[in-house]
Amino acid sequence: MTFELKTLSPESVPRALAKAERYRLLNEPGEAESICLDALQVDADNQEVLAMLLLALTDQFDDDLLTAHDEAVQVAARLRDEYERAYYTGIIWERRAKARLRRASPAVFPHVYGWLREAMVWYERAESFRPAGNDDALLRWNACARLIMRDRRLAPAPEERAEPLLLE
Repeated sequence: MTFELKTLSPESVPRALAKAERYRLLNEPGEAESICLDALQVDADNQEVLAMLLLALTDQFDDDLLTAHDEAVQVAARLRDEYERAYYTGIIWERRAKARLRRASPAVFPHVYGWLREAMVWYERAESFRPAGNDDALLRWNACARLIMRDRRLAPAPEERAEPLLLE
């Protein structure tokens, strides 16, 4: 069944953004995502709404990792500011790692490590563009580093070295 969605008025976007943030805080990221999509229908390039949508998508990684991850990456690409794009891409990788770690199995630890390291690369990139007084990327980098140092299961995959065949 298909419905024609109702359109927000442009002046209601700031209020909608505040509601989306409240729904995220209430652990209802699907509601926040819906509000952001409505706001983007009337203001497609609203950078605050795009950032909120990205966060709402990453809040859903525990339930729908692959789809939400791909959508979050697409949203990050729409962020105009280089710092914001790098910082939020780091957030995507960090939250992907943490979501997967919550459903840990031994085979996943090298992937989680790799995703955390990917987040750290993005945070380092964001650090080079950061505005004065904004150390958010450093805080996130440190959080990833501490997680890796604290959890001994998080390590790169061992390199597989094949033994050369000995021919007689």
